[in-house]
Amino acid sequence: MRRLATLRHRLSQWLLRAGPPEPSPIVLGQSRIFVLPTGAGVGFAGALLVMLIASINYNLGLGFALVFLLAGVAVASMVHAFRNLLDLSVRPGRAAAVFAGETAQFHLLVDNARRFRRPALKIGTPRADTPLELAADETRDVLLAVPSEQRGWMRLGRVVLETSYPLGLIRAWCVLLPDLDCLVYPAPERDAPPLPRGVQSDSGERLRRAGDEDFAGLRRHRLTDSPRHVAWKAVARGGPMLTKEFAGAEGGDVTLDWNALPEDLDVEARLSRLTAWVIAAAAAAVSFSLRLPGGRYGPDSGPAHEEACLKRLALFGLPDAPHG
Repeated sequence: MRRLATLRHRLSQWLLRAGPPEPSPIVLGQSRIFVLPTGAGVGFAGALLVMLIASINYNLGLGFALVFLLAGVAVASMVHAFRNLLDLSVRPGRAAAVFAGETAQFHLLVDNARRFRRPALKIGTPRADTPLELAADETRDVLLAVPSEQRGWMRLGRVVLETSYPLGLIRAWCVLLPDLDCLVYPAPERDAPPLPRGVQSDSGERLRRAGDEDFAGLRRHRLTDSPRHVAWKAVARGGPMLTKEFAGAEGGDVTLDWNALPEDLDVEARLSRLTAWVIAAAAAAVSFSLRLPGGRYGPDSGPAHEEACLKRLALFGLPDAPHG
């Protein structure tokens, strides 16, 4: 059983090598569908062979009839499995950005344009799969969860749509390469230092004495801090537990500068710290700018600015295009 699974996996790897993404929609024609017996199908064929040999040795007419009847059932099962996939179409959906280490959520739209249902389907990646059943003329949004490992563009890659309907003796499957990518941000640093304080603004003004009027920065949370001053948005985005601090005078924009980071931090550690600071600054609703080698972004505030800065951090040193 294990050897059969290994052989089938190697055959699939050789026949169905990954290539460039396919244009949408991906329609499953006859030439795309492959058919092989399952482990149960191989056992079933072996039992039929034994029955056939016994029927020949003992000249059993009813034995011949039973063998050919069961063989016909197996052939019909092959036709039904093939037909269960024929003319299905798959379109890429959406994939929201995630942080490295989180699970990327890829959405695929599976269309059944025929007037009969498609039961016992299964769609997934080499790591996980999702059961699926389509009614007549139905379109289903299927979610595929894939763990992310590193920042940058993450391609969904090879997707397998298969069925063993109706008896589990035959496996019909096809391999798809949807044009779907997910942007993976750098993982925010755990217990990152608070946002830079006392940074001089473009107007030359600095943040001054403590008070409760204007935001001055973030610091590590203490048990005695008021829950009203906790940067809950930063916590929800996976950032550290931080507390907002305020100043009595108006402060300038916060600058998150690549060159101001400690020299012992490597590239990924710098990106991780800057990611945590971008999340913290956005959660505190302060205006900030991001300075990276080769460009400056901001000062600005709001979700759009946060997303733009996180994207720049995710693609630092990498191609901007998904398939570049």
